Amino acid sequence: MKVGNQKVVSLTYELRKKDATGELIQKLESDRPFVYLFGVGGLLPKFEESLSGLEAGDEFSFELSAKEGYGEQNAEAIVDLDKKIFEIDGKIDDELLQLGNQITMQDQNGNPLDGIVMEIGDDKVKMDFNHPLAGMDLHFSGTILEVRKATAEELDHGHVHGDHGHQH
Repeated sequence: MKVGNQKVVSLTYELRKKDATGELIQKLESDRPFVYLFGVGGLLPKFEESLSGLEAGDEFSFELSAKEGYGEQNAEAIVDLDKKIFEIDGKIDDELLQLGNQITMQDQNGNPLDGIVMEIGDDKVKMDFNHPLAGMDLHFSGTILEVRKATAEELDHGHVHGDHGHQH
């Protein structure tokens, strides 16, 4: 069975920075594969396009430019916030507010938004709300482990159920 719409795909992969060092960003192996419902818009379009038509046992290797991946760094996503918004009961949690920590906050509509602490000043905290992979060219390589037809329930819900998928 080939990778395509309405199929559940299980795969392993290595994700590396596409640069001279080829630094490893993430590695998923067969004991904890990546399992997803193909064609529902949850993945980068170029990622899906690169896997379309493959079958169990096929190996893959492809690159995504920053634009095809998570976009370029956006200077407007780096903001200075009032340090007081990090207070809980009048105190700042020093373990939470540390350089390099990722903190989940909310945008103006109440949606979760992850930011990285870049600087901590007396009154302000500089946060970077760019995706952690923004601005990076990426290289994926791996193997398709399994391709199966999605169940009616998976198609209705828009995600995989069962092993390595969503549990209700």
